[in-house]
Amino acid sequence: MKSMPTELFRMRTRNLPAAIIFPAILSVALFVMTIFLLVLPALESALMEQRRAMSRELTEVAWSSLARYQEKQAKGELSREQAQAMALDQLAHLRYGTDSKDYFWINDMHPYLIMHPYRPDLVGRDVSGFTDPDGKKLFAEFVQVVEKHGAGYVDYKWQWMDEPGRIVQKISYVKGFRPWGWIVGTGIYFDDIRAEIDTITRKLTWICLGILLLVFLLCFLIIRQGIRVERKRREAEDRNRMQQEQLFQASKMASLGTLVSGVAHEINNPNTSILMNASILNKTWKHVLPVLDQHAENHSDFAVGGMDYAGLKDRIPRLLDDIEENAGRIRDIVGELKTFAQQSTPDLNDDVDINPAVRKAYELTANLIKKSTDHFTVGSGADIPLFRGNRRKVEQVLINLLINACQSLTERSQPIEIRTCFEPASRTVVVEVQDGGRGIPAELLGRIKDPFFTTRQNAGNTGLGLAISDNIMKDHGGEMLFTSSPGSGTIATLRFPVRQSHPHRSDHEYKK
Repeated sequence: MKSMPTELFRMRTRNLPAAIIFPAILSVALFVMTIFLLVLPALESALMEQRRAMSRELTEVAWSSLARYQEKQAKGELSREQAQAMALDQLAHLRYGTDSKDYFWINDMHPYLIMHPYRPDLVGRDVSGFTDPDGKKLFAEFVQVVEKHGAGYVDYKWQWMDEPGRIVQKISYVKGFRPWGWIVGTGIYFDDIRAEIDTITRKLTWICLGILLLVFLLCFLIIRQGIRVERKRREAEDRNRMQQEQLFQASKMASLGTLVSGVAHEINNPNTSILMNASILNKTWKHVLPVLDQHAENHSDFAVGGMDYAGLKDRIPRLLDDIEENAGRIRDIVGELKTFAQQSTPDLNDDVDINPAVRKAYELTANLIKKSTDHFTVGSGADIPLFRGNRRKVEQVLINLLINACQSLTERSQPIEIRTCFEPASRTVVVEVQDGGRGIPAELLGRIKDPFFTTRQNAGNTGLGLAISDNIMKDHGGEMLFTSSPGSGTIATLRFPVRQSHPHRSDHEYKK
């Protein structure tokens, strides 16, 4: 009968992918649905109402200008013709908006078009029968709105500013000026609103796609490693079927430790990106919020997608918190497993072939390397003998050095190179990992192997990677050396001693 700790360990290992994947994906999906189904439509409505109010206020400004000149006429300072001519000249040259191309126009109650800066061909003509592409008699409707209400909105199709060949949807605010029998108006284009919404939508789409990509990548890595752990567990169980449960448990823990040591950094990097992107989404929501608050203040509470805005306002921050909480859960699980894996002392019972170990380390860090540099090279030496050690621990050291090399690069053109060789005189297998990154100052070079010391604290590094690697090298009777200077990159050198009796195996070349 299997012991309870063993069953709990099996259950946790088996359910690890689901425990990480489902909460993260569910939180991201809920957030994306809320943004695109609730927030963006509400934002579009608020922007439209804001632009409508702006056109009304601008028309009132133009109307006040007419009133000022009419007042001068009433006082006898100007004749009617002079007052009208001066008012027309002022409004004809008045511009605002994008590229200063938005304008005012004036027609009378007949209607005749009195002034239009972009349609001089219609000025002075009877436009009562003028229609837009949909057949709407827009000038006649201006007159009807003014006769009934004195002022109001009319939507129709009109040319885009000064481009006659481009016809778009427009809504204008018109107001009658009774002393002269005129109607003055200005309008907004629907395309302006759609352009702003499209810009916001594109930014949010890229952010959401980035988060989803990171989630799927993380899920793939977890599932792939989970399959490997399960396969190794079955192999260990077949080999040790007659052993006591304690030995069987230790075998599974060693397999899990190999998984954590090999991919902990690669899991933490995308998970950190999820946390950063959640912060970006938080900032985006904070920029959207004042517009919605202003709309709610002006028009009281309003419904968005069947939900009151007040409820929606509280719900969005909770969804963002869910993303950060679940990403933190991923980080905590990986940290717990990594801490556990570091407790054991490695068994040095493998005949380690350095070139396959380098290839394995590259495979586990290939995604990070491809994202970091366009120039990655492996120069594998020939006739390199095997040495006694722990193959997976050696791979862990190589992985740590490759990750550090990638993180030290500041641009993709900077190279990373791995070289392996054998020094017959000292009977030492040598591995060099060289990068063309930022380098390490001399005053810090002597401390980089100290526990908890890191030059990238802001990136969330624990400062344990090189300390662990240094202990592994000491367990193998080897050493890890660094040479570096700021701006010139870094060379990390691993030196593994070889027994006299070990055969030669590494005689192949591997390059990317």
